[in-house]
Amino acid sequence: MGHIDKSRPTHEWIESLRRRFPCEAEIDRILTRKLLRRSGPPYTPLSLDTLVEGTQALLRSKLKDAFEITEARWLSGGASKLQMAFNLCWNRPGVGRTTTHLVLRMEPAASNCESSRRREFQIIKAIEGLVPVPVAYWYDADGEFLPYPAIVYGFVEGVAKPSATSSGVTGVGTFIPPALREPLGTDFVGHMARFHTFDWRRADLSAFEKPVPGIQAIEWELNHWERVWEEDSNEDVPLMRLAMAWLRANMPAVDHISVVHGDYRTGNFLFTEHDNRISALLDWEMAYLGDRHCDLAWATNPMLGHLAEDGRTFLCGGFFPREEFLARYEKVSGLKVNPASLTYYDIFGAYKIVVLCLAAPYRAAQNGKSHQDVLLAWLTGISYSILEGLRTRLETVL
Repeated sequence: MGHIDKSRPTHEWIESLRRRFPCEAEIDRILTRKLLRRSGPPYTPLSLDTLVEGTQALLRSKLKDAFEITEARWLSGGASKLQMAFNLCWNRPGVGRTTTHLVLRMEPAASNCESSRRREFQIIKAIEGLVPVPVAYWYDADGEFLPYPAIVYGFVEGVAKPSATSSGVTGVGTFIPPALREPLGTDFVGHMARFHTFDWRRADLSAFEKPVPGIQAIEWELNHWERVWEEDSNEDVPLMRLAMAWLRANMPAVDHISVVHGDYRTGNFLFTEHDNRISALLDWEMAYLGDRHCDLAWATNPMLGHLAEDGRTFLCGGFFPREEFLARYEKVSGLKVNPASLTYYDIFGAYKIVVLCLAAPYRAAQNGKSHQDVLLAWLTGISYSILEGLRTRLETVL
């Protein structure tokens, strides 16, 4: 097809990608939307007034009674999304006139992780009451009312890291003090087991394709992330092609289709420090229906934990040694951990994180599409050390 200007994609090129990488319909929709608006205007700073007005328009389409938005304020956190906290005075069904603390989570013009607010809303609604998640109220799937697609959910009390410790920009590197490891680790493993064994067939997950046991789910995921790489990368990296060839040649059959979080780790939950219990599992934007080993491999990734006080024992997530972590999961879930599947999804996770650091952030920052240009440039800068991690993993299986 000759030279492709990925910052100004043609209709023909977009359609060729859709044919090459068939994936779930909602994933195809949001990736196609990303490309169609790529050559449009860059991100421009938004005022709180603009977000309040858009939120009011969204709520007027959902609520019959009068309501009032007060105390709107920017909310930090959420590396790839814009977030506004506010109070809503309204007639809440089953409660009556009340004030509810809410959060608006909205996409920028582009980010390092293009995702669906409809899928995020549906998965949170499906598991409300099963595990602690923010209450999902409404969403604007296509930016009909707000500048960009958005979701409104309940504000949850808690912290993402212990007050007396530190973490990196994205939450990676958080140190879990010894006194917190047992209570938080027990919650962390237990909640993962619960949503992995949840009967998702009785939930409204219309934005999700329903894979059958076998390789269908992982094949959709491979198509998804290879498509993002092709859409966003600025250079050809032979290692990425080698990794994808290995992933496609070694797809493990899924024996049990689970709700998969997609980024389950320390830093993506809140906990309350008065009782050291997890109060909310966050960032469900990459959730899909597939193999539980994807979450297990990510939760036990060496990047996402730290050493114990002996300087030798690695603690998964900062909680437990690997063998204990996996044994606790098997006991709570009743599901076996397949070492070969764990290795496979460890390599898949390494591939995916390169896409999220080297490809998508570069493209969003180059085109001026995000409020997080400094963070996106930082992610691009660290991606070559992450590529080395992918290389060393592949060496163990090739």
